Amino acid sequence: MEDKVSRRIETIKKHVTSSTAAADLQSTLLLPNHTAGEFFAEEGYSVVLPEKLQTGKWNVYRSAKSPLKLVSRFPDHPDIATLHDNFVHASETFRDYKYLGTRVRADGTVGEYTWMTYGEAATARSAIGSGLVAHGIPEGSCIGLYFINRPEWIIVDHACSAYSYISVPLYDTLGPDAVKYIVNHSSAQAIFCVPQTLHSLLSFLSEIPSVRLIVVVGGLDELMPSLPSATGVKVVSFSKLTAQGSANHYPFRPPKPDDIATICYTSGTTGTPKGAVLSHGNMVANVAGATIGIKFYPSDVYISYLPLAHIYERSNQIILAYYGGSSGFYQGDSLKLLDDMAVLRPTIFCSVPRLYNRVYDGIINAVKSSGGLKEKIFNAGYNTKRQALLKGKNASSMWDRLVFNKIKDKLGGRVRFMFSGASPLSADVLDFLRVCFGCYVIEGYGMTETSCVITNMEVDDVLSGHVGAPLPACEVKLVDVPEMNYTSDDQPYPRGEICVRGPIVFQGYYKDEVQTREVIDEEGWLHTGDIGMWIPGGRLKIIDRKKNIFKLAQGEYIAPEKIEIVYTKCKFVAQCFVHGDSFNSCLVAIVSVDPDVLKAWAAKEGIKFESLEQLCNDPRTRTAVLADMDAAGKEAQLRGFEFAKSITLVTEPFTMENGLLTPTFKVKRPQAKAYFAKAIADMYEEIAASESSGQRVQ
Repeated sequence: MEDKVSRRIETIKKHVTSSTAAADLQSTLLLPNHTAGEFFAEEGYSVVLPEKLQTGKWNVYRSAKSPLKLVSRFPDHPDIATLHDNFVHASETFRDYKYLGTRVRADGTVGEYTWMTYGEAATARSAIGSGLVAHGIPEGSCIGLYFINRPEWIIVDHACSAYSYISVPLYDTLGPDAVKYIVNHSSAQAIFCVPQTLHSLLSFLSEIPSVRLIVVVGGLDELMPSLPSATGVKVVSFSKLTAQGSANHYPFRPPKPDDIATICYTSGTTGTPKGAVLSHGNMVANVAGATIGIKFYPSDVYISYLPLAHIYERSNQIILAYYGGSSGFYQGDSLKLLDDMAVLRPTIFCSVPRLYNRVYDGIINAVKSSGGLKEKIFNAGYNTKRQALLKGKNASSMWDRLVFNKIKDKLGGRVRFMFSGASPLSADVLDFLRVCFGCYVIEGYGMTETSCVITNMEVDDVLSGHVGAPLPACEVKLVDVPEMNYTSDDQPYPRGEICVRGPIVFQGYYKDEVQTREVIDEEGWLHTGDIGMWIPGGRLKIIDRKKNIFKLAQGEYIAPEKIEIVYTKCKFVAQCFVHGDSFNSCLVAIVSVDPDVLKAWAAKEGIKFESLEQLCNDPRTRTAVLADMDAAGKEAQLRGFEFAKSITLVTEPFTMENGLLTPTFKVKRPQAKAYFAKAIADMYEEIAASESSGQRVQ
């Protein structure tokens, strides 16, 4: 075995060069050596390694920052092996620094941000953990968190880590059936909730027999319901549990790296939720890998509004604590997010393409409506800054003073990092954000099953339209998908299903060996279901989805998510659901419209309407929106059968509340199909009728 390892290392060394023995790994390149392997990278952010030395097949990509060893700990603090270790480090190093902030006062009103320090959060963490022990909650038990982002969420999560409990997020937007399923599936013994979600829990309390303790965050002691002793369930306020724990302190029960830190139930687009089991080691490895090459500081301020029930936001909070930054929570209403940002003035902003697209559309529409000289100045400034950025240079600060500082102020004026994840962000939107906000805009790619990030862009990379190179904490390869015509022999670049291996890969689905084996093969590779392509520089580009594909009647495969991304770039389109099946030869689409854009268009066209619904049903509106979508499709070079042949315009947005979106803002396809069944049927009937008459339907 040692001989195999040494041979592999020696082979790799022949392909890796550096200026000195302790080289700057940022510049590590894999040199051509035509005798040693079929594939090699001459430059870039990745190095390519043989999967098996015997085959000579060079198809495993690693980060050029750590080509010989996958990262599993923070290089500067290798002693941090668990989330508990990470917060101990944070609370000791940054004890008096601001940590968790909120604008929402005890009476529910909103004011300035008030802050809890790292030291105060550590004390609260110990009290909550001790309170759980005092109530007899056994070590290793699952603890449910059933409320939206607020400081108490983070404190409870830290308490779980310190006392070897397993945190189980419960999406506040999930219906009672899903919450009930997760609580029972995980055998949760305690649940932290807020008064609003307490009512829901009590309505099915007899159906969740594992629960022994319910802790109400933000509830008054005198308003706590007293349950019959026969239920075996106690209901206490968060403040009371804190007082109980403070009076009866128990020592920490630190977890080991292999212990389960959390079970994240992916709500998914189909079926019952699956519980992704993530260890402390998984999560530490991921954040350690994600932060190599990106520097944060205790002075950094982060706004927390993405769901903490999702791994994206969880990872952001772990990173923030490691660097001693402060996290300000939004007031709970996403429509007031910009107001919160104006007060908080964050330096780090993480979001998803759906919101960035809205920012892009808003600015573009404002510029166009300003017209005349203002529009010309904006375009001149934009083009000048963009060209400078593409050359790695800075444009004159005059353009910021004239144009872009006003735009920056919309997000507080201090953002220096923007991160995007959850779904692909179009290249033109990414470039637009870089120009307008004058900060680093970094797109990443990942999933719950990999503890968050798999790849991300480098801060010095000016090329957009990709998701960067593998983290130093994992390796990535593409596997052929012959039924979709994706192979490693494709020209000009290899294509295939993205597979990931390394310390970031989850332990499996909780109590579900069958589905675990479906995604993790015998060699430890996690099959993501996404289709990728390696482009120059060792960058990964997401191009398709293996899952959610369907066949049209003529046998053509359709990846609807790819088409939806194209259509959501249209000015009229806020959200889009593309549908097709094997009984029909064409696609149809449900379009949730942007009301402001649509109303402005109608006013310009002189179209009178009494309601937005009436405007959406106007044939002239459907014609204009479909024409805009067709133009976007042509620009994106969609194939003929990938164009929607008919559309239905709706005013209601797709949301988690109406069951059409997952918490990561992906369309729930089966639910959307059922929700819009009549509209879909009507469109296909219209298409059939129009084809018989030789006309096109909108």
